[in-house]
Amino acid sequence: MCLLFFMSAMLALAGCEVEEGAGGVEKAVASAEVTIPTPPVSSPTVSPEPTTSSHPSLGSLINEPAKEPIQPEVEAVPAFASVEESLIARYASVIPTKWGERVPGVKTRLHTKKDQVIALTFDACGGKEGSGYDEKLIQYLIQEQIPATLFINARWIAVNPSIFQALASNPLFEIENHGTEHRPLSMTGKLAYGIAGTKNVQEVIHEMKDNADQIEKLTGNRPLFFRSGTAFYDEVAVSVAHDLGFELAGYSVLGDAGATYNTEQVYNAISKASSGSIVLAHMNHPEKDTAEGVIKAIPQLRKLGFSFVQLASMELIGS
Repeated sequence: MCLLFFMSAMLALAGCEVEEGAGGVEKAVASAEVTIPTPPVSSPTVSPEPTTSSHPSLGSLINEPAKEPIQPEVEAVPAFASVEESLIARYASVIPTKWGERVPGVKTRLHTKKDQVIALTFDACGGKEGSGYDEKLIQYLIQEQIPATLFINARWIAVNPSIFQALASNPLFEIENHGTEHRPLSMTGKLAYGIAGTKNVQEVIHEMKDNADQIEKLTGNRPLFFRSGTAFYDEVAVSVAHDLGFELAGYSVLGDAGATYNTEQVYNAISKASSGSIVLAHMNHPEKDTAEGVIKAIPQLRKLGFSFVQLASMELIGS
């Protein structure tokens, strides 16, 4: 009997120690202050730590229900991959026969009958020598409330991200696509002004699509118009562009010849524009005379009764 009593007493004491140990952990978890580090603003990839511990032993000790393990997200195969494969298969063996700035399918004028309208378009080409910003030109357009269409290259955006966002947020300016690497749109790598063109269907696709994706991500709007580096195309690349949903915007008035014209040359070119003209000039060379020539030409065009429109507000036609 004594032996049984002694064993019962020992078991009771052991049970008390287990309960007391569990209670001590429970009290410690309840009373502890959990500090959750806040990720720095400059590191968007860092996520805050979860506010509730997911450690299984603590979860069982404080009687929390077990959490289902988080399943990793499976990235879906991009739908565009099949589109790209289809385009490559369709055009891989097609040999272009045309090359230039006025290949069929490139729109060079506004469709207008009575309205005296002109579209001013400015390219920002990017690259080592083409990533400047002609603030004088842009500020003049803002001051005079002159709408314009800006064709912007991915390299220029990379160097001028805050300026790009400011331009994109201003309703005076329509943001369009000037390519990813500023290359002529070719199926065979043809050169224009010493710049090597795209060499195959895949390069044609990504010269247009990659910068369009970037502009859409940054602005919420996908560009409709594309203008290649140098504004040169072959007719097969034109067909690929149309299959991707882009319109190709050429020009009818060479406003500054790649920012090489002096003030008088820019003025003479632009001031002679006719109704329906699409003027091509540049906004990435503040050291050149484009701004001065534009500033001199605009009042003359206004005196002649012209107003200015964005490309997206008009139907475009060929030469």
